[in-house]
Amino acid sequence: MSLNASKLDETPPQKLLIVRMSAIGDIVFASPFAKAIKTTFPNAHIAWLVEQGNEALLADSPYVDECVTMPAGEWRALWRNGKKWAAFRQIRAFGAYLKAQRFDTVIDLQGLLKSGIFAWMSAAHRRIGLGSREGSQWMMNATLPREGIPERISSEYLYLAEQMRLDTTDFMPTLPVNALAEECALDTLADRGLRPGQYAVFTAFTTRPQKHWFADAWQALAAMVRAQTSLTPVLLGGSADRPAAATILSAAPDVVNLTGQTRLAEAVAIIRHAGALIGVDTGLTHMGIAFAIPTVALFGSTCPYTDTQRDNAKVIWLGMSCSPCRRKPSCTGKWECMRNITPERVMTELHAVLAHNAAMSST
Repeated sequence: MSLNASKLDETPPQKLLIVRMSAIGDIVFASPFAKAIKTTFPNAHIAWLVEQGNEALLADSPYVDECVTMPAGEWRALWRNGKKWAAFRQIRAFGAYLKAQRFDTVIDLQGLLKSGIFAWMSAAHRRIGLGSREGSQWMMNATLPREGIPERISSEYLYLAEQMRLDTTDFMPTLPVNALAEECALDTLADRGLRPGQYAVFTAFTTRPQKHWFADAWQALAAMVRAQTSLTPVLLGGSADRPAAATILSAAPDVVNLTGQTRLAEAVAIIRHAGALIGVDTGLTHMGIAFAIPTVALFGSTCPYTDTQRDNAKVIWLGMSCSPCRRKPSCTGKWECMRNITPERVMTELHAVLAHNAAMSST
């Protein structure tokens, strides 16, 4: 069924569920969609289905009335431990919970089988899927392909919002900051002699090696940032990133290491108050653009959004013939698409975004 058949404009939603469960970066990209719905339908109750742990990205949003958290980690643990029937019972119970909420509209922004199943289990009479595949398209009663301008940040969500005739004014990623987490984050920074605006966040870690920059490049960049700016490098990441952080720190002792030492909500607040951010294609990097702080993003194996919609945010992507390879690299681990991005090039872009910020602040 076509999107027009959903008649969202003729029968406005009263209780709507957005499904975009993970990952962090994708939730950041999709965040303006909630604003578009809430602005268009201010009386609608907007809920967002996320995996447990990611609710910190949305819980304090003025555009999201409720976060519905899905304990997917618990289900996976049960499944791995051979307790498949227990996992199935919990999933079925969660589906019954969704149905009991009586959502009239579900919009599946993830478009995968797992997200489609939960959209279908909600029993909402109107289920709209974006780029639905893996069979999830059969669980929707309206679908739309992922289109838009690929170079623009959040383009596929903007395209869907436009097709649904939503208010897309200032359609940019936006994140709330939890007050208690912010207080904790500022205390953490103060303990290390740092104040807001005095540090540059390095977001160096992802789950895929082909998206990483090299440790020696981060080490060289840290020294340049120290020497050429008034900013102190701060390394952010999760607990699993500690070994990689130790490698970087082995030749960059002046970097303040917060890897594995903050909850997600605190990491959000630390980025919010940064003087700049340099990072690879990972969720924390995209937060720099959401908060409009000077940002330099490094892309290689993945398709970049070269149009950040921010004059103080630049993307470095070399556009090699083998890029983007996504999950099928052909370079046998050389990762030239990232190796050939030099610290000097990054510093050039960092100076540019800092200069733009300074010029805007003085006007």
